[in-house]
Amino acid sequence: MIKKAVYALLLVAVLGGTPAFAQTTPPKTPTAGQDDFVPVSAPTNANDTIPAPRLVAIAYGFIWVVLFGYLWSVRSRLGRVEREMETVSRRVSAGRK
Repeated sequence: MIKKAVYALLLVAVLGGTPAFAQTTPPKTPTAGQDDFVPVSAPTNANDTIPAPRLVAIAYGFIWVVLFGYLWSVRSRLGRVEREMETVSRRVSAGRK
């Protein structure tokens, strides 16, 4: 009975206290000389642009190298385990004779 009352009180405290901790956004006040957002039509400096196709190609290449490295690592460890299992099975079968 007391557990239920404590749980109910805790539930009311959590659900009732939630709006008190909610964040509100401050009212938008325009700064001097700025009324609305004005998008830039073109970059003003050619050095400000990022060569996206080259960066994407480098990122994909890096991911593929990491993936193949991981697969090679797993395969080499699996081969080592298979060799150890074969050695153990030969020792076990030799011990039975």
